[in-house]
Amino acid sequence: MTAVAPEDAPPGPARLGTVDGRTAWGTVRTVLRLHRTALLVWAAVVLALSGWLVWLTEIAVKEELAAWEACERAGQDLCDMTVGWVGYSESLGWAGLLISYCFLAVAAFAGGGLIGRELENGTARLAWAQGITPARWLTAKLAVPALALTAGATVLVLVYRWAWGTHRNLTYNGWMGDDAYLSRGPAGLAYTLCALAVGVLTALLLRRALPALAVSVAASGLLAFVVAQYRGSFWPAVTRTSAADGVDLPDNAWELENGVLIHGRRTPDVDYWACDGTAAEARRCLDDLGVTGYYTTYHPESHYWPIQLVETGVVLAVAALATAAAFLLLRRRTATAATA
Repeated sequence: MTAVAPEDAPPGPARLGTVDGRTAWGTVRTVLRLHRTALLVWAAVVLALSGWLVWLTEIAVKEELAAWEACERAGQDLCDMTVGWVGYSESLGWAGLLISYCFLAVAAFAGGGLIGRELENGTARLAWAQGITPARWLTAKLAVPALALTAGATVLVLVYRWAWGTHRNLTYNGWMGDDAYLSRGPAGLAYTLCALAVGVLTALLLRRALPALAVSVAASGLLAFVVAQYRGSFWPAVTRTSAADGVDLPDNAWELENGVLIHGRRTPDVDYWACDGTAAEARRCLDDLGVTGYYTTYHPESHYWPIQLVETGVVLAVAALATAAAFLLLRRRTATAATA
């Protein structure tokens, strides 16, 4: 016969693990119940955007595809400009912008509804008084939304990549555009998780829902703006020079800088366009300026993934720092309150 431990027996390793597991699941279930409306809204957004992209790519584009094929059969020039630059491409661009910058809404939710409101109303302290440690409370508050955001953002990125690449001849959305860069790679997901961490940290600092909401959005937007300014330097760029007038770039290249060579030295801000007139007069003017050639610095489309991965690493590092700072701040605040 197997011995049964009495109910008041001291919690050995097995019993303690069971209690911890039940408490952890109870904390997660509480987070799901408190924020079920936000989870449902996020699921609806993912489904709506995915459905819109599928409808655009499979159904709405048929008329433009027929017009494109007719233009090509007629041997007309610039079919991409006359056919594909209004309907399908514009709608695809708007969808890409919504996916790229949805992290701003995540920052607002994390700073306001997820953490700021509970600190302001005192419900967080009520949870801590019922046996949930502050660290476990914050872990659940971060983990549950992070899992939901990761799943939804991954679906959106995959669907948008498929839609963006299906009818490239009908789009003017360049690979480095605001609508297509973040929405097609892991950097978009990294910004979403970073916005969550920044929002949580801001809420712990301010402990007020509305101020935390505003500061979280501003901080996340500022981070994205600053990182975008250095995006071109995340991977070594290509520089081409030419002794002729200008440099021919490969298709879909992202041009960073262009200018002239003054005695072999790259100079981007020389007003050599003023040298006009006959060929001899233009050449004499260029010789007076010391122009010996032209150069252009750019990223080919093959650099998309290296730039994406470097930026993803940078943003995830910021997210990790913000998360660590949030836990340290919470531990310091709760320790101070306990000793007061």
